[in-house]
Amino acid sequence: MSRDDNEEPLLVAKTTTERSKANSGQSETGLEWSKSSPKESTASSKRAVSKPEAATVARSDTSPTRSGAGPERSETWHQMRTANDQLLDDLPSGRFEAAGEAQSSPATTARKLASPDQFEPRTALTYDTPIMRQAQNAIQVQAQGRNGLPAPDQTRVLVVANQKGGVGKTTSAVNLAASLAMCGLRVLVVDLDPQGNASTALGIDRRSEDLNSIYDALIGEGTLGDVVRKVEGYDSLYCAPATIDLAGSEIELVTMEARESRLRRVLAEHLEMGSGERRYDYVFIDCPPSLGLLTVNALVAGDEVLIPIQCEYYALEGLSQLLQNIKLVQSHLNRGLEITTVLLTMFDGRTRLSAQVVDEVRAYFGGTALQTTIPRSVRISEAPSYGQTVLSYDPGSTGAMSYMEAAREMAQRTVSSAGERAKETQEVTQ
Repeated sequence: MSRDDNEEPLLVAKTTTERSKANSGQSETGLEWSKSSPKESTASSKRAVSKPEAATVARSDTSPTRSGAGPERSETWHQMRTANDQLLDDLPSGRFEAAGEAQSSPATTARKLASPDQFEPRTALTYDTPIMRQAQNAIQVQAQGRNGLPAPDQTRVLVVANQKGGVGKTTSAVNLAASLAMCGLRVLVVDLDPQGNASTALGIDRRSEDLNSIYDALIGEGTLGDVVRKVEGYDSLYCAPATIDLAGSEIELVTMEARESRLRRVLAEHLEMGSGERRYDYVFIDCPPSLGLLTVNALVAGDEVLIPIQCEYYALEGLSQLLQNIKLVQSHLNRGLEITTVLLTMFDGRTRLSAQVVDEVRAYFGGTALQTTIPRSVRISEAPSYGQTVLSYDPGSTGAMSYMEAAREMAQRTVSSAGERAKETQEVTQ
């Protein structure tokens, strides 16, 4: 077999000048593909080099740094460099600029950012990114906290209750309390759940051996003032933590006198005695997911009931039993108890079921249900693992903004209710 038979076909890119000398055809890209082997038909089926690879070789051959590069090659090279530079300048134009400012290249912008004293501070950025949106939301939440909320005429004691687990009782109690505290109100959270999740979410180590808990106050081994702790990171948020000892309190309370009103007595003494500071504006009592003696104690001690309802069918199914127990407490133990707030949690706007549950709840409870709904949010679920509320963990998240809006709606309702009661009293007097 001769050398020509074994020779692999080579693909050669020729310039326009070489093609004109060879009198060959011209392709659309200005390059011609020719083979050095005479046996073109059989050798091309053995091995072929793709045109993009050859085009890469052709581009590299046009570099002016190669020896023998003529003026045409240099011109082509400079045209490519000019087009590339223009593309880099045009693509991000306007994305780094302030509103009303002239467009500039990324290099110019980088120089400006590196020397902040050389230019005026930017005020309104035109580009929109998820990080920028979260930052703006966080600023909005903090601004709402600085604006403050109206304080009620007297301490509002709200019982957060629902015998179904996983509907957001603890999450709602903790984050509503944090939202009100951020707005300058003095808030106390009483953790009456033996699981102690509210204590964990507020950064209290409930496994500490020297921790006084609400259990000690219930069985008479201490006062509520000995139990209450200030929550770190908030100026006016306090917590009465719970430990695992609370799980056996129901058995111990059975034989005690006035077992249904133990918490009411302890809480009343603490509110009357105070601690040399201004009174509490809100007290949230987080109940366990049951209708046992601890929940009855909470319903007797409170003035209002806040019912979190998950936007699912099972949450509606067990609601009737809770309402029946509330009526029993109203008729026998606490006539002043009333359902004032219904909060819809874990709302998913992508499903029809959530929308149907919202419609049914609002149709049944009317104005008692808040207009604000709490969406499903990963940030809300992540916050307790860091011992924080969602307001401090990620103030720019949708969950934080929703709880802040719900707290604001609750506070505004207090002012409206007080105004209506004053108007009714004035009409009766006249």
